[in-house]
Amino acid sequence: MTDSLPRQLLRHDATRLRNYREYLDYYEGRRGAPPVRARERALTFNYARTVVEKGATYLVGDHRPLALPVLDDAPTRRLAADAERALLDIWEHNDLQRLDLETEVDTAVLGDGAYKIVWDERDQRVVVTAPDVQGLFAWWLPDDVRRLTRVAARYTLSADEAAQRLGHAPPQRLSNRGGGGRTPALVEVVEAWTPDRFELWLAGALVEERPNPYRAIPYVIYPNLPRAKQFWGISDIEPLREPIEELNRAVTQLSRILELSGNPIAVLENVEEARDIAVQPGAVWELPEQARAYLLDLLQGGGVNLHVDYVNLVYRALHDLAEVPRVAFGDATGERSGVALQTELDPLLRRVGRKRLIRTAALRQRDRLALAVLAHHTGRPALAASVRTDIAWGPVFSRDPGWLIPGLVA
Repeated sequence: MTDSLPRQLLRHDATRLRNYREYLDYYEGRRGAPPVRARERALTFNYARTVVEKGATYLVGDHRPLALPVLDDAPTRRLAADAERALLDIWEHNDLQRLDLETEVDTAVLGDGAYKIVWDERDQRVVVTAPDVQGLFAWWLPDDVRRLTRVAARYTLSADEAAQRLGHAPPQRLSNRGGGGRTPALVEVVEAWTPDRFELWLAGALVEERPNPYRAIPYVIYPNLPRAKQFWGISDIEPLREPIEELNRAVTQLSRILELSGNPIAVLENVEEARDIAVQPGAVWELPEQARAYLLDLLQGGGVNLHVDYVNLVYRALHDLAEVPRVAFGDATGERSGVALQTELDPLLRRVGRKRLIRTAALRQRDRLALAVLAHHTGRPALAASVRTDIAWGPVFSRDPGWLIPGLVA
């Protein structure tokens, strides 16, 4: 007997979901600290969050939708102008500038991003959301990972929310938790979409099955950076895990050396027993003959510089792997020409360029779906059929020329 879809999802993509949790731990600073014994202090620098948010800020910036006519005639140009105004209205109502920035952070951390585009019957408008990819599962054609055949979304709602939002009451409305108290039960919801069918599962039971009203899967799922011939992408944190751990270990070790040097250790030679030995100004020690006392100097001979040089080496490797040069953090020592500065920032600019190619395709698809949903529910099919969508990106840096030229990366 074939398992139901919710049961199948329990075993589906286990490695991907485990990697998501690990990347989130690094981003939240819960991983990356060096191992320490009890009562020892460890330094943890959350470079994962810093690099991700810095990259997202450079990448997203200012952008807006474009609707371009497919034919160069007056009626089609008017339709394109109408479609662009409709898209701008959708962007404004859904606050997509902000949503795109938030989604970019999630995408960089997890390695994958997603949008959902549906029609809100109550407000009579297109709604665009960014579902958590930890709850998304996708199937695609064997010979083309870009063509989705099915998407399932798993999330939880309270019993009351499920009844109100989805129009179906789950089998069990309330559950008892702790001390006989009654609290709303959380119900697992699974939506399954194909181009032709829609299924809704509540608490493991199929409660609705009907034709897909959009005639397309209303999800756009895209990678942060692609893996060759694979659907799911690469997290920005993936290449940074070892450098982050090693940097925290090396800096913690250097910190302990400096701490011990500030609280020096008294070394006694040829002494069998010692009492009341205190390292403090004015302290007087009585030593037997042939005995010797001195303070252990961990900084002598310039040994600490070896630790500093190693920390700087790991620090450089971290920036190289992140493709975010130190100058992007404002560390611009000395005078530089514009050409020299752009040369230093070239790794970041090229990374932004690669990502914008992927984001442009995803946002164009999102806008096409939004126009198709709007046209279907407003009875204006030509609104979507006569235009093609594009994205106008602002410059990476505020003084770059070519403001709002589609696809420009300075």
